[in-house]
Amino acid sequence: MRRTVLPMTVLLAVVSLALAQGYKGQGRARGLVTDEAGNPLQGVLVKLFSVKGQSGFETTTDAGGEWKALYIRGGTWNIDIEKDGYLPKKLAAEFKEFDRNPPVEVKLIRIEGFVIREALMEGVDRGNRLFGEQKYEEAARVFEDLAAQDPNAYILHKNIGNCYFQLQNYELAEQHYLKVLDKEPDNAEIMMLVGNTYSNRKDQVKALEWYGRIDIQKITDPTALFNIATFFFSQSSFEEALKYCRRAVEIQPDSTDALYLEGLISLNLGNNQDAIAVFEHYLELDPDSEKAAQVRSFLEFLKKKTGV
Repeated sequence: MRRTVLPMTVLLAVVSLALAQGYKGQGRARGLVTDEAGNPLQGVLVKLFSVKGQSGFETTTDAGGEWKALYIRGGTWNIDIEKDGYLPKKLAAEFKEFDRNPPVEVKLIRIEGFVIREALMEGVDRGNRLFGEQKYEEAARVFEDLAAQDPNAYILHKNIGNCYFQLQNYELAEQHYLKVLDKEPDNAEIMMLVGNTYSNRKDQVKALEWYGRIDIQKITDPTALFNIATFFFSQSSFEEALKYCRRAVEIQPDSTDALYLEGLISLNLGNNQDAIAVFEHYLELDPDSEKAAQVRSFLEFLKKKTGV
């Protein structure tokens, strides 16, 4: 049988095409980009890169500040968000291919001055790379130099605080987080980060005080809400835990971790019917895991107790 041999250039083209399309799948993602006041930003460049697929693409926000990504694979995605006149932002997100993904909401901070803006963009990229490489001391120095150059870039103190948090210098991390709160006293994310510093210092009273300051409606990150709910649950503050847990489920209805915790909270509060409903919903989403077996035992106990 005669074999067809493809030229090397053709083979390379085929391989390149496969890599270029590595991000493709059945999933969908969306996001919203606003300024500090919550106004939508149009024309923001959104770069998406699939870690698993080792490829990606670019899109821009519309007049409502929204962007969409269609037919993408699940897994971790690196996202770069850039617009002239604003401090760029890097983040990572987990997208599910066959479930609904919550929107990625980002606020960009305005920077004055073209020359300073270009220097900041390059410096922030360098600092983010060092942070991603777990070189926290070097990253902190980069961000500190940038913050000293431009007082308008006060948001960089969050990056500095994150570096010191990773270095377990929680007092210094708090000092930098508070510099952001001086400018944005209602910043829920920063309040949560300050609370985390006290939690890691085993000062649960102060941690609860900071978490309690947060306007729950301003928190749109289901992971952050789940973490706060978990903290309150560990302190037997079940009513507070339930509030944050339900908010997490409201934003991400298919979060099995949040549903499991909500069931446990309801169980501890004696809300047996609520616990049954939550655990049954959990099993609809996750019927086969080890945790599902535990949920079934909870349901069996609850149904015998309530006569259901």
